[in-house]
Amino acid sequence: MSIATILPYIQIVISVLLIAGVLLQYSAAGVGGALGGSDSFEAGYHTRRGFEKFLFNATIVLAILFAATSLVSFLY
Repeated sequence: MSIATILPYIQIVISVLLIAGVLLQYSAAGVGGALGGSDSFEAGYHTRRGFEKFLFNATIVLAILFAATSLVSFLY
C-alpha cells in the first residue's frame, strides 16, 4: 500500500474531527454578537481553561494536519 491510497482516508478522518472540533467550541457572543448586537465590548474575549483550551489547541493541530495532508496529496 502506498501513501497515495491511504491519504484520502486520513483526510476524511481529519476533516470529520476538524468539523467536530469547530462545532464544539463555545461562543459567548452567539449570533447576536456576530451581527453586531453584543451587549459588552469585550463579550468575545475570555481565557480558555481546561477542556476548552485542549479543544482549541486540538482544532489548530487538526487544521495544520489537514493542510499538510492536502499539500502531500497535491504533490503525489
